[in-house]
Amino acid sequence: MATTTLENTTVITDAFKYKNDCDREGFRDFSTEGQRFDIVYNTYVKMHTNQCVDFVRRKQDEWLKFNHGEFTIMEVLDLLDGFVDEADPDVDFPNSFHAFQTAEGLRKDHPDKDWMHLCGLVHDLGKVMGVWGEKQFCTVGDTFVVGAEFPPSIVYRDSTFGSNPDLNDPRYNTKYGMYEPNCGLDNVLISWGHDEYMYQVLKHNKSTLPEEAMYCIRFHSFYPWHTGGDYDHLCSEKDQKMMKWIKLFNKHDLYTKSPDFPNIDEIKPYYQSLIDKYMPGKLKF
Repeated sequence: MATTTLENTTVITDAFKYKNDCDREGFRDFSTEGQRFDIVYNTYVKMHTNQCVDFVRRKQDEWLKFNHGEFTIMEVLDLLDGFVDEADPDVDFPNSFHAFQTAEGLRKDHPDKDWMHLCGLVHDLGKVMGVWGEKQFCTVGDTFVVGAEFPPSIVYRDSTFGSNPDLNDPRYNTKYGMYEPNCGLDNVLISWGHDEYMYQVLKHNKSTLPEEAMYCIRFHSFYPWHTGGDYDHLCSEKDQKMMKWIKLFNKHDLYTKSPDFPNIDEIKPYYQSLIDKYMPGKLKF
């Protein structure tokens, strides 16, 4: 995979700028006052009850055979036309629209980095698991490490892990759990979801996206790390260097959420050209 630098890159997006800072502060509202609280909270209860070491390993075995069909990127986008993320407190419109919003925000602010535009388009396509029958609690939402203690920055940490089988397992409930210090994120198990699945799909199909894009796809939902400040003790130096790209990407992932959708028919040819460049044809999912 190719590499790139962060030079001449604007970190704060103005692409779909909201009216004031209060608008931005309204994103990721996981409080009991949030309009979608019941749906979101119940999804996290199921996630934090079930996502343990054994569960994640079973899901890896199930999905990483890549035997769920062969599809183009545009075909998978079409499949997400009716999929609404139950763990997202911000929006209740289909993920296919959010994909184009994110991509266009990145395209606006970083016109010279076409790989970043495509990263925005495909970052959530792993949610197609939910279209194919997978439960949302292991498809969507923030991710976290399994096999080590559950840190305080995890969403609803104090009220949702009581029945998780790893909580009282001495192999897994310490700071390092089953890992070595600074072993690197590539060597830890993270709760199963769309991030890891799409990363593995692209890797399996030999996408030529640069490593920075692959990191963003793989860890954009890993909020306890890149936003909560936890898990640095498990990270390698490379992970820490890559975090700046994930933070840049996530500003667009969050702040382009809006009920105003781009004209998809007009912009599709541009994104098809990027697909043909970095991940052409049908991919095995």
